[in-house]
Amino acid sequence: MHTRSPRAAKRDFDSGHFRNALSQFATGVTVITTRLADGSFLGLTASSFNSVSLDPPLVLWSLGNVASSMPVFSGNSHYVVNILSADQMHLAEQFASRKKNRFEGVDFSLSRTGHPILNGVSAWFECHNRSRYPEGDHVIFVGEVEHCEFTPKPPLVFHAGDFLLPSAKSGQ
Repeated sequence: MHTRSPRAAKRDFDSGHFRNALSQFATGVTVITTRLADGSFLGLTASSFNSVSLDPPLVLWSLGNVASSMPVFSGNSHYVVNILSADQMHLAEQFASRKKNRFEGVDFSLSRTGHPILNGVSAWFECHNRSRYPEGDHVIFVGEVEHCEFTPKPPLVFHAGDFLLPSAKSGQ
């Protein structure tokens, strides 16, 4: 039986301090892509990606409640999580921008369900939009992976508010 825990004790820090503490955790960088009803594409940069389960194959990512793309991602049946490689920082920046057409100049192919797979990524996961969980100021999206592919490459890493590039010692 699942019971809800009582709220945590009063915090002795503010949201800025919390954000700075969280920034000490290095993450990979993804671009989540989907197709809109009119046939155009939508994509956004997200570092809130994680595996959930191997059986069934589940992954999660989160999106802010006030994001303009929330209705699209909440309503669509599928999306693709593109894991960016170290040489794709420009894509992370482009899909994090407020550009009207974030796909301008971007090479991609389409998944079997017609969603964009960015060329050159180190991995991609085509997901069925299985469930959504509102928590705090975000919604957690859980996707059931229907297809995935990968090409081992050095990852694009985000830490302390900036991208980390592979060091010369790693041979990259």
